[in-house]
Amino acid sequence: MSLNSQDISRIANLARLELTPQESERMLSQINGFFDIVEKMRAVDTTGVEPLPHPVATVQEVALRLREDVANPAIDREANQQSAPAIERGLFLVPKVIE
Repeated sequence: MSLNSQDISRIANLARLELTPQESERMLSQINGFFDIVEKMRAVDTTGVEPLPHPVATVQEVALRLREDVANPAIDREANQQSAPAIERGLFLVPKVIE
């Protein structure tokens, strides 16, 4: 996959960026360089290779210290929501961001 200058202009517009022609060309080469690296990684045969939980696991045993994902009853919701600009039925209200 590679992008062209029109793709870069569209991405810049979506990101609300104003790029000079030089910046646009630089972005084009950098992003296409990234896609080239991804294609090289996809070309590597990884059949039979187990996914690693952590990159260090290739050289030493790694014990993952994950906590249980449970609600903490000791946390006071009302106290945490005091600084929120808008709350309704215990939930934060945020502005609509979809155009």
